[in-house]
Formats: sequence, structure tokens, C-alpha cells
Amino acid sequence: MSRRRIAMASGALLLTAGAVAVPGTAATAAPAAPAPKPGTAGPGAFSKAPFTVDPPPATRKKAIDNAKKALSAHARQAHTVSGHAFTARSVVVDANGAADVRFDRTYKGLPVYGGDLIVHLKPNGAYEALNTAAPATPAVSTTPKVAAKAAAATARSQVKGTVTATGKPALAVWNSGRSSQLVWETVVRGTLEDGTPTVLHVLVDTHKGTVVSTRDEVHSMLSPAQAAKAAQAAGAPAKALTAGTGNSIYSGTVSIDLTQSGSTWTMKDPSHGNGYTTNLNHATSGTGTTFSNTTGTFGNGTNSDPASAGVDAHYGAAKTFDYFKNVHGRNGIFGNGAGVPSRTHYGNAYVNAFWDGSQMTYGDGSGNARPLVELDVAGHEMSHGVSGALTGWDETGETGGMNEGTSDIFGTMVEFYANNASDTPDYTMGELININGDNTPLRYMYQPSLDGASPNCYTSGNGSLDPHYSMGPLNHWFYLLAQGSGNHGYGNSPTCNSSTVTGLGNDKAAKIWYKALASYASSSENYARARTDSLKAAADLYGTHCTEYNTVDAAWAAVSVTGTDPVPGTCSTNPGSPSVTSPGNQTGTVGTAVSLQISASDPSGGALTYSATGLPAGLTINASTGLISGTPTTAGTSTVVVTAKNAANATGSATFTWTINPAGGGGTCSSPGNKVTNGGFESGTTPWTTTSGVVSANGSGETARTGTHFAWLNGYGSAHTDSATQSVTIPAGCKASLSFYLHIDTDESGSTVYDKLTVKAGSTTLATYSNANAATGYALKTFDVSALAGQTVTLSFSGTEDAYLQTSFVLDDVSLTAS
Repeated sequence: MSRRRIAMASGALLLTAGAVAVPGTAATAAPAAPAPKPGTAGPGAFSKAPFTVDPPPATRKKAIDNAKKALSAHARQAHTVSGHAFTARSVVVDANGAADVRFDRTYKGLPVYGGDLIVHLKPNGAYEALNTAAPATPAVSTTPKVAAKAAAATARSQVKGTVTATGKPALAVWNSGRSSQLVWETVVRGTLEDGTPTVLHVLVDTHKGTVVSTRDEVHSMLSPAQAAKAAQAAGAPAKALTAGTGNSIYSGTVSIDLTQSGSTWTMKDPSHGNGYTTNLNHATSGTGTTFSNTTGTFGNGTNSDPASAGVDAHYGAAKTFDYFKNVHGRNGIFGNGAGVPSRTHYGNAYVNAFWDGSQMTYGDGSGNARPLVELDVAGHEMSHGVSGALTGWDETGETGGMNEGTSDIFGTMVEFYANNASDTPDYTMGELININGDNTPLRYMYQPSLDGASPNCYTSGNGSLDPHYSMGPLNHWFYLLAQGSGNHGYGNSPTCNSSTVTGLGNDKAAKIWYKALASYASSSENYARARTDSLKAAADLYGTHCTEYNTVDAAWAAVSVTGTDPVPGTCSTNPGSPSVTSPGNQTGTVGTAVSLQISASDPSGGALTYSATGLPAGLTINASTGLISGTPTTAGTSTVVVTAKNAANATGSATFTWTINPAGGGGTCSSPGNKVTNGGFESGTTPWTTTSGVVSANGSGETARTGTHFAWLNGYGSAHTDSATQSVTIPAGCKASLSFYLHIDTDESGSTVYDKLTVKAGSTTLATYSNANAATGYALKTFDVSALAGQTVTLSFSGTEDAYLQTSFVLDDVSLTAS
């Protein structure tokens, strides 16, 4: 529980959506993809972004004020004419204070589509550069020649299906290239021929009466041809999965967050903005009925229980939320902490799933036999909400390919973040729901042409393709950037220029693309701009013409997108080697298990691999996490060297001694018993020395293990350090054991270490705990400190917390027993 919350107690977004289609009866599941390499999947394979899209209000306001000043001073670069006004949409702030402020434009009060721009500021707030979506935004006449009624009729005719409502046309400005034109914008609502809802924005030229552009808030994952093919395909029934808290169709048995009220459990997720999952029971409107029961266990792993699909949807929403929050710092799809509703069992034999700008909706496939609730589908569709909020993309031309490809990219990253054993991470889309009825995926990121329609390589005609195909080069570029060319266990990835590309890994590749969207991409993004924007993003994150920058450029060239160098220069700085924190000298006892977490960081934020020499017999180090564990088998003292290595093979190390004492201690204990005074904190701070507020009582948000008082370190959700120390004398000739009960709760997620508690006896660090060790209830921790017999030492508990989410380290019943 956050102390910040206890202390407090004492803009419309146009988003897009998506759809997927599958066969009427499920075929045998496609062969499982090779398991990802150790360290390449799961939350620990991703790190927090070194920039924020959600800066503090004061920082946001300052950046917007500086950007507005820059707009006024650089009106020519902004293509400003009389009648233009600007409204800030988003702010990105880098670790060094540099900022990117995105503005939407109006003309005489009318929205200007394609008029958006981004102001880039230096760390000191000074103007650095300005990018516009179009090379000009000229003034236009605001007097229409075509009547609104005629424009509405034209707009209505664009819906191929049933129209249920036609909105009142409103004037707007459409900006494309160097021209602008006045348009009527009409919103037409209805249902397409395949049953997919539509909320179609139609722009009609006010002088010619012709359609200029359309943009649907409900956005398909499949092209119409793919959806029609999927609706006719057939396959075999799904397999039953093992029972558990959530028994899903595609993701196996998973843990899902629920809300309990009395004896009723509902699929409402308090950990992810109260997103909830409902059963439409084949209706096509309404919110549906939230899944609930009296057991807290949902689904049976097959389509025979409607809750099984609900589990997949609920799980997918949570994993998507976690990925964007913990990796990119985006608090929910909308950036406001709110979860999203997920509606399952939509329509009758509906072979699609879609995101309509506010919620996810899943059909059950032909014959209602194969719900479209696979994890990468959920991640794909909800990612439309994120990219829509950042860029305002539509589905036309090359921009449409950017839109669809971006959702494939982040849908895949959600799959890697989840690292689910039943739906193993890969670079194909919808492979388990058997889109085509022949055990093949819908799309192949590593070689897009395998779907029979998507190009591997960019050509000038790419924008004329359906966006579900024109995304091919973007998907291919991302795979090359992340994994590289050739076969890395996911499938062979060729290059269009016969080059060899060495990948950077998912974490860096995804951060570069997200940064490109947040700081540079415009509403009229195309492949040439995507190359430029991603190179600028790589330069921001990792340096100009360093390895990452050069790999981005090489991957674009490998899909036939080339151009000039947008950030000239040389790599002036080496990202450097990892830094390993020494845990201090260690002691242990033969036959007594130990657990020591090594802490290390990489300057570029990448994943690390760990190794160690000189470990006492019986101990090993986890190469992915740096946790040393095991049970010592041999007494003696050894010198341990722990090494951390990053993706560039740069290393850092720490050296310390580890003394293992014989079992049973030795000598005659002159004064046995507990040497800690007030270990339960019932008498306040005496004789402890603590920072303010550490000794706490029941009712303040945490609870003592015994009695009514305890020590509460950190938990503020802001940069903070707490400590509790006490000096004790360990009698000579005694075997001594330090023990305490520790409870850790946190609002952080995943295995990345952000907040730490260090436990010391004198100069010896006994253990380091972190947010990654959070668990329900108190856990007993015991350490042999016999090596300190005959000394007076200070017992020290020191907690540090970063500036983001809270972690609470709660101590009780501390004792040091001599025997």
C-alpha cells in the first residue's frame, strides 16, 4: 500500500479499432513456435524507457509554455497563417530534460486534419527543431458550395452494409501535401455486411462534392478478403486445458486479477484500472454481463464454458496494460490509468474481433467454435488505442500500413512480455486461432510474403495496398531490428539487399519505435518518414551513429527503404560497461540455505547476463536474474567475483569474500540469548535509530506480524530513503543467528529491480531485497552471523525507493540469538 495514498486520504481522443477473422471450426493447432531464448522473453527482458510520456503536471506545463513560445518565434517553419491556433496534445520528456510537444491545429475554429506538428526543445527549454505533418498549411475559404445535406448523403453511401445513424455534417479543413481544402465531416454509424460495427468519418470536398478521405473508428485486423476466407474455413475442436484460477482456451491456466464482494468473484481487475470482461451471449449491443461466480475459478479451458474465452480476454487486457506501463511508462491504453472493457461472445458466428476506441469486442468465429481471444490479437487491437492517441493515424495509404504494422509490433511485444508457456512468444500473428483453417498464421513478421499477399520489401506502390498488406515492410524491418537476418529459431528472415543484419533485441527495438511514435511521427506518416523518425529516436536513446542507430538504418535498407542521414555525426560516446553493486562480504553455514540477489545496471538499459567465479561449493548464480542461491556444503573462505555482461559484450564485476562456517558453530557461548532490544518495535524507536515515520502502528496501511507495531521502510511512491539501525554485542565463542520477518508489497511489476532494502551486520551485507521479491504476508529471513562473535556491530536495514511507484519493506520481530 502506498503511503502517498494514505496521506491523501488523511481531452477526447479519436482512436481506432481492429478485427480478426477465423474458420468456422477450429483446426488442429499450428505447431508450437520454438521456445524463446533465455532472457529474451518475460517482464525481465524489458526495462523502463529512459523517457516519459506522462511527465509531472509542472514539467508538462513548462514544456508546453516553452513550445508555444517557440511556435510564435518560428511561425514560418510551422506554416502558420492568420486564423491558425494550436492545442497541445502530448508531451514527451527525455531523461536529460529535452522535450517533444505535439500540437493539433485549427483554422478559424475548424479542425485541420494533417495540420499537426511537433516542437522539439533542448534540455534547457530552448527551441531545437520543428516538424510538421505537411510541408504547407495554406488558408482556405470557409464558405462551402456543396450543401451539408448533399454531403451527408454522399457520406451515407460509403457504408457497405446497414446504416443506423448519420450525424450532422461539420466543417473541417483537410490538409494534404501543400494544399488545403474545406470539407464536410460526417460520422455515419452502422454495421458492415460481415457484422462488424462501423463508425465511419467521411470527409467530402465542399466545392466538388467528392469524398476526400474516410476514417473508421472501428478498425479491422484483417482485410475484407482475409475475413471472407476465414469465415469459410474449418478445423477441429480445441483441447481441454488444466484447471486453475483462470482456465483459458489459448493461454492455459493463468492467474487473473478479480474483485471479490462477499462470496462473489467478478472479472473486474482492480490491478489494471478496473477493466472488466463481459459475456454478450451473442448480442451485438450493450455491455453484456460481467463474468462472476462464487469460486474465483473461471473457465474449463474449452469453448464449452463461455468463461474460458473470458479468461483469455481478461488476461490479454492485463498483459497489454502491464507491458505499456512497465516498459514505456504509459499508464493504461488511454494514458489515464483506466482499464478497458472486454466484451466476449459477440454476435452469432461472428468471425472478427475489434477495438472501437473504448473497448475490446471478440466474436466466436464460424459456428461459434473458435473465439478470437488469443493474446497477440488482444495486444494488437488495444495497441491501436495507444498509437491512435499518439499519432492520430488513419487507414489510408502508407499511413494505414504504419497503423497496422505498429499494432503487430506491440501485439508481439505483449506476447513476449507475457512469456506464456501455452502461447509461446513468436513473430507470427493469430497462429493459435488458425485464421486460415490450414494451421497457418495470419501474418509472418520475419517474412511477410509467406501470407501470399504482403511484400517483404518496400516499393513506391506500397501505399495502394490494403493496410493489412502494406504493413509488410514495417513488420519485416522490426523483426530485422530486433532479431536480425537469417534464422533465429522463429523462421528465416531474408533481406532485400542481400545484407546481413545483427539484431538489437526486442527491448531496444520496441523502445526505438515507441520513441519514434511519441516524439516524431505525424498524422501523415509514410515509410520514408518512419525511417527518419526512427533514426532520430535511436540517436536520442543511444547516440548518433552508435550501434543502435546504425542497425536501425541497416534494417531499413534491408527492406528497401533508404535515404539521407537525418542526424549527421559520429558516435562520440561509448555506452560503457555494466555497473555491479558489491553486496559486501558474506557469511554462511554448512547446511543452511542462502539467497543473495546481485544488483547491476547497464548504461543503455539493456538486459544483462550474470556469471560468477569462486562461489562456495553448493551455490550457483542464475544467469538471467543474478540471484545466488543454494546450500553450502563445505566450510572455508573464498573470493567471489560476480560479472554482468550486456548485449555488446561489455562487462562489469564486483569482488567480495564469502565465509562458510562449520555446522553447529564452535566454542562455549558466554552469554546466550537474544541480543536485540525491542525487536518487535512495541516500545517505539528505543533503542533503534530510525528515519522519521519508520516505526508504525496497525491502522496506518500495513499490519504488524505480532503485537501492534512494526517498522515500515519506504512506500511513498517517490524518491526516498529510510533506515533503522541498532547496535548489538555478539558474545565471543557463540554461534549467532539473525532473524526477522519481512513483508514486501509494491505497485511495481515484473522482475526489474527499482526499489531496494539492504540488510547489514556491521560492514557485512547479509542480503538485498527489492520490489521483485514482493509477496503476500510476512516471510522469515535467517542469517548466520557467527563470524562476528566477539564484536559489537550495527544491525542496519536501509531502504531506497525511486521516483516512480511505491515499494514498502515492512519489518517485525527482529532478533539476534546467541547460542
